[in-house]
Amino acid sequence: MRTSEINKLLNFVQQLPASPEGEEAAAAIMRLAADSITLESLKDRGLADTGDQTTLEFTIKEISQMPKTFRREFRTDGCTAHVRKRRSGRNSWNYEIRYRRNGYNVSVSDNNLEQAKQKFVEALKTAEKVEKRTSAYSVPTTFHAFALYHFENYRKKKVAENTYKNDMNRYKKYLQPHFGDIPFGKITPAHCQSLLDEIDATGHGKTADEIHSLMNVIFKAAILHGLMKRNPLDIVLHQEHEREHGTALTKEEEKVLLGAFKGTKYEIPFAVALYTGMRPNEYPTARIEGDFIIAVNSKRKTKKVEYKKIPITPMLRPYLETFTGLLEFPSYKTMREKFLAVLPDHILYDMRTTFYSRCKECGIAEAARDEFVGHSLGKLGNAYTDLSDDYLFREGEKFRY
Repeated sequence: MRTSEINKLLNFVQQLPASPEGEEAAAAIMRLAADSITLESLKDRGLADTGDQTTLEFTIKEISQMPKTFRREFRTDGCTAHVRKRRSGRNSWNYEIRYRRNGYNVSVSDNNLEQAKQKFVEALKTAEKVEKRTSAYSVPTTFHAFALYHFENYRKKKVAENTYKNDMNRYKKYLQPHFGDIPFGKITPAHCQSLLDEIDATGHGKTADEIHSLMNVIFKAAILHGLMKRNPLDIVLHQEHEREHGTALTKEEEKVLLGAFKGTKYEIPFAVALYTGMRPNEYPTARIEGDFIIAVNSKRKTKKVEYKKIPITPMLRPYLETFTGLLEFPSYKTMREKFLAVLPDHILYDMRTTFYSRCKECGIAEAARDEFVGHSLGKLGNAYTDLSDDYLFREGEKFRY
């Protein structure tokens, strides 16, 4: 087969569709053609001497062994790579084959040309793998793809597990359907404004605040990755809704609540919730340990799991004196439904407000009551405050009314 015929064949193979079927057909054609190539048509097995640097031409069979990326590259560029022929002894030569293009830097050498070629083919395979590993770290440029990339690689490591779960739920419900795969360069303030207005119109002001915050996280990350120059939220009109703080139960309402579940499996869970001030999402983590209730402090932004201790106070003690089992809370949904059935004008969180209010009324020191409810004392306070169990128990004994 002549050199001109080889070039025609390579051009034909290059036109085959970039699909598994096309690749398979190309490989088959090259394998068949390889048997009819003469040594003369390959210029003495691939070398056309032009001094100390020569042009190396691979046979079709050798090209068929190369990775897909390089097969296409060599077809386009005449199947050439650079080879240096250097004397390595009185009667021997060393061959160095190099390919330095498109971000690749492949270089092999051997005193035997055929072995150098084989090394080069193997080196191309390795180079392709490196390129694929590098591309795995490329940053997506569309909203949905980048948001998932950012959540998985950054936000998931930064926020608490429950926060991450809630973020993903909000994202899937509101942001993904609204923005989809739109490129960041095409996102305008109007896109963001329309979504927030739509949520505000339903009366869910708190949700609008949360979506605004989540969008801000994504856009700031996109700016840091160089995907957009400005944050579209900078000119969006959004007024944070006024948050309603909890309302403490009256002492009469406390009696009504506990009386409604007296003698049932809900009596102890509600007594513990009312007289410890735990957040509803902390209920499943609560356990009895000596004179204290131990629970995970869910309001911590670090990944480290932190616990808080609430003493079993004189108000709670009667409910636990004969209790020997493990604390088991019903599901949040069940607790909420049972609570609203008795006190429809309150929410579960109001029991936390009630506990903190009663602590103040009973004269419990601020440091102790903040420890009970899991409030942060600030970086300095958290670093240098370690209240003893004796102190917490003594302060807890004041909780009687």
